Amino acid sequence: MLLIPAIDLKKGQCVRLRQGRMEDSTVFSSDPLAMAKKWLKAGAKRLHIVDLDGALSGKPVHKKIIKQICTNFPDIDVQVGGGIGDEDTVQDYIEAGARYVIIGTKAINSPDIIDNICAKFPGHIVIALDAKDGKAATDGWSNISHYKVIDIAKHLNPINIEAIIYTDISRDGMMQGVNLSSTRNLAREIKIPVIASGGINSYDDIIKLCRYESEGITGAVIGRAIYEGVIDLAKGQHLANHHTSTA
Repeated sequence: MLLIPAIDLKKGQCVRLRQGRMEDSTVFSSDPLAMAKKWLKAGAKRLHIVDLDGALSGKPVHKKIIKQICTNFPDIDVQVGGGIGDEDTVQDYIEAGARYVIIGTKAINSPDIIDNICAKFPGHIVIALDAKDGKAATDGWSNISHYKVIDIAKHLNPINIEAIIYTDISRDGMMQGVNLSSTRNLAREIKIPVIASGGINSYDDIIKLCRYESEGITGAVIGRAIYEGVIDLAKGQHLANHHTSTA
């Protein structure tokens, strides 16, 4: 199972939010490129980069920084999200070197558009499904829809979608542990691989997720825990490799 360090961008800085609240952010670095280099040196195989300002505004804000990371670190896979909802933006990021492009709000509000994007860029599209009490959140988590995440996931065409990133908003940035039950239930119900996100704060969380890789949980996005030193990324990935192989 792959551990994926998160780099969340707000006003050009690398931050972590609590429960997705933009007003409750902690700045961990004013140099996102240096942070990317740090995780690369720690053995990361993929980076999870989110343009938080872009997610809130509905269009990318930090394209320049993200492109710089892709250019400076071509040997690492980058998955980028935040305000992406049209083919031109997807193509722009892929041409800049991003391996995967994450689409969230549009997947819920405009499913037909997503079908077209996934068909045009097969293997490059990751869908972000963010949940609060099981309901899907949109627009940088500022709105909670009436749709259940699991129902949305079931209606996605699995053919051209690389993965679904499932985030429990109530756990995100709170260091309360991953919502294993909801993540596992989602993975069981769909054919698309699931990447867990939100609340991972211990090596035990990593071990628990590894137990269900055979059911479709293939990765985990880790944020605050590695920034605060609660989890050492290299040690965590070594642990994941061992427990995945013995699961």
